[in-house]
Order: sequence, then C-alpha cells, then structure tokens
Amino acid sequence: MDCDVAVLGGGPGGYTAAIRAAQLGARAVCIEKEPELGGTCLRVGCVPTKAWVTTAHYLKEAEETFAKAGVRVSPPELDLAAANEWKAAVVKQMTSGVATLFKANGVEWVKGTGRFKDANTIAVEGGEDVAFKSAIVATGSFPMRPPIDGLDSPLCVDSTGLLAQDKVPARLVVLGGGIIGCEFASIFRRFGSEVTIIEMLPRLIPAEDEDAAKELAKQFGKRGIALNLEKQCTKVEDKGGSLTVHFGDGETVDADLLLVSVGRAPLVEGLGLEEIGVELDRRKGIAADEHRRTTVPHIYAVGDCAGYWQLAHTAFREGEVAAENAMGHEAVMAARGVPRPIYTDPEIAGVGLTEAEAREQYGDDVAVGVFPWMANARAVMQNETVGWVKSIHETRYGELLGLVMVGPHVTDLVEAGLVALDAEATVETVADGMTAHPTLSEGIKEAGLIALGRPIHMPPKRRAAAKA
Repeated sequence: MDCDVAVLGGGPGGYTAAIRAAQLGARAVCIEKEPELGGTCLRVGCVPTKAWVTTAHYLKEAEETFAKAGVRVSPPELDLAAANEWKAAVVKQMTSGVATLFKANGVEWVKGTGRFKDANTIAVEGGEDVAFKSAIVATGSFPMRPPIDGLDSPLCVDSTGLLAQDKVPARLVVLGGGIIGCEFASIFRRFGSEVTIIEMLPRLIPAEDEDAAKELAKQFGKRGIALNLEKQCTKVEDKGGSLTVHFGDGETVDADLLLVSVGRAPLVEGLGLEEIGVELDRRKGIAADEHRRTTVPHIYAVGDCAGYWQLAHTAFREGEVAAENAMGHEAVMAARGVPRPIYTDPEIAGVGLTEAEAREQYGDDVAVGVFPWMANARAVMQNETVGWVKSIHETRYGELLGLVMVGPHVTDLVEAGLVALDAEATVETVADGMTAHPTLSEGIKEAGLIALGRPIHMPPKRRAAAKA
C-alpha cells in the first residue's frame, strides 16, 4: 500500500495528524492496533476519567448545594454501575466520532501493529506493508511501574485498571501525588473511599504553581484525604483480598486497592526507529524540533512519545503542525500558550508562567494580583467560593506572563488566559476589558486590576494580602 503520509498511532496526535494531512490533499493512512480509535485519552484516559469527575461533581452538588438553593432531594447515593454505563457511552460516542471523521476526510485506517521496516516503509503485523513519503509517529505513552516489592499484586492497578473497577474500594491508596493521582483521589473520596496519597516530593502537583498546590493540599485535608508527602513506598504486602502498604520510616496503611500513578513513559521501543536513524531516549522520548521533525527529516513525532507535554491538547496541535510540515507547509509548535487543566475538586488551571518561574526570569519586575472567588457573585450563588484567580505580569512593559486559577470551572476559564498570552496582551488589556456580569470570568479581570493596584470588588481588608 502506497501513501503520502503514514501515521503510526490513532490517539489525539495521530488521528489529528492524519485528518489534517488528508485535508491538505494527502493520501493519509493511520495504523492503529486497538479496536477503537482515540488512543489512551479517549479510550482509557482523559475522557472516561472526566466522565467520573462529572459524576463526582453531581454528587457534590446534591450533597452540599441543592438544599441551600432551595432544591429538595433525597440524600444522594452513588450508583457506580450506572456511572460506568454513562462513562462507557461517552467513550463510545467519542471514539466512534473519530472513525466517522476518518471516513469524512478520506483517511484509511489500517488495523494492526506497525513497525518501521526501513525509512520509507512500515510493516503491519498480519497485513500489507505501508510505503510512505512522510511518516508521523504518534504511539503515545504507558504507565510506569517502579521496582517496589509486592507491586505486582493484582490489587495494585494503574489508571486503566482503576477505570475498569465495578465497585468502589473502601480504602484506596494512591501512589503518586501528580495530576493523575490527585484527580483519582478527588473522585474516589467523593465516591466514598477512604483515600491516602503517598508522594515522595514535598508537595502535590509539583510542576504547578506552588500556591495552587498548597490550596489543593488544604482542601484535600478538609475532605479527609490523608497526605503523606516526602515519603516513599518501600513494600506492598498482599494479604489475600487486601493490602498493607509500607512507606516512610516504618509506617503502614491498609488498603483494598492501590493506584500506581507515578508517571508515564514514552512508547518508543520496538518500533524500529533507531535502526532507521531516529534519535530517541527511552525516558524523554523521540527527539523532535519545533516543526516536530525527527533526526530523519521526513519522519515526524508528536504527542507523548515525543517527550514534550503529556497532554492531549498539545498532541492535537503537534499533530496539525507535523501534518502541515509533512505536506510542504511551514508550521511551528509554540510553547507559550499551553493550558494546564487539573480536574480535581477544586479544579486547577494555569497557562503561561507560574509565579516562581516569572520571578526567576524577571526578578523584581513582577507583579501579582490574587482575586478570591468569595468576592465573585456567580461563585457565591453557585456555592463554589473555594480558591482564587492569580494574574502574573512583568512591570516594565505590563506584559501578561501567566494566569493560575483554583476553583469553579477554571479548566474552562483558562482559555481566556491562553488567548491573551498568544496575543501578547498586557495586563492592562485584560483588566480594562469588559466582562459580563455576573460571571466567573470577572475573576480574571479583577485579578488584573489588583495586580495594577486598582481593585474594584476586592474587600479592603484583603487588598494588601492579594497584591504582591
């Protein structure tokens, strides 16, 4: 089989690349071994996890808000079987949608496991070889499992295994306090589990803004999630139906299930890449430039396997960029505006620099404004006043550097910060803009006003603490 662009992998980066190449006139082929398109994200990652996040959110509203707002209901009760049916239906709709998009755009899906035979051919197990002019590698990543004694127990699961559960564990231990671990800890606490997090670093979500991490730890503590920071898991004992998890200096905790969420590694081995001259690192992934070109110029790499951001939306954009370059256009992957959504309760979202990164790069020429949700009318009427909006800018020219938020619907609101950063807007542009009232989006404007020393809706006693 001959084609212009062959894409290895049908996840967010791969299917986007194949569709974009086809739109540009290519005969595009996507090689994917799984029975459904969509990759980890759509099948066993972002989409099913956030379906559970939605279930957890509805439980929270029924437990904490309905009665306050005048809606009388019986005490809410989780029906996990129904929640799983809903989750599966959402996944099916999304994965089927990708298959429909392939048909609409003329992309051919070759089902099977692919491996580079040479620099212009991918051999497909049990099928016909695919000869190409350009190729895009989008094989994704896989969950890492550290060498801890006893972690091979069937009661120690990764995120895919946890999503497959048909009952809520009474006691869940989460090994790893990164994004995946914190999201599942948040979900299962709302589902009724006793949750314990073990994290070897000093704080949760270590790559995110420190104030956001502190706020999350504070709210997790209030919700009864036990945090064991700066401690390592040393051993897991399977007691036949339950676990004893050893960590720290002789500490233990009993569990019915343990989630291993210590990160994901790029899926790059066994693809034949090194044999054809593609440079890669088994920990960092495939080396690729801003055009997503590898060390073999007509072969590109996108998504988790390319060691950039392990986020579906970066894979989407990288897929577009790779396809456009493969088809003779000029496109680059900009790193400035990458939104960082975290679907915990409370939600967290950031874009641009964190406060620490801004101060490291700009020194004293940094101003920060923090606006609390308790001063926002829409947040108050939704009974969602935990958290804040932080606006970060440099003071010489007023350029907006970053936006970090904790609280209601911030994973949706972060798009405003992304547009502002991509447009190289100043904080004055954001602060002087008009926002609809009453909306949560007013929080972004108000944080900018505080950073400029012009607070309008900030209670006087909070102004000094909110402006750095």
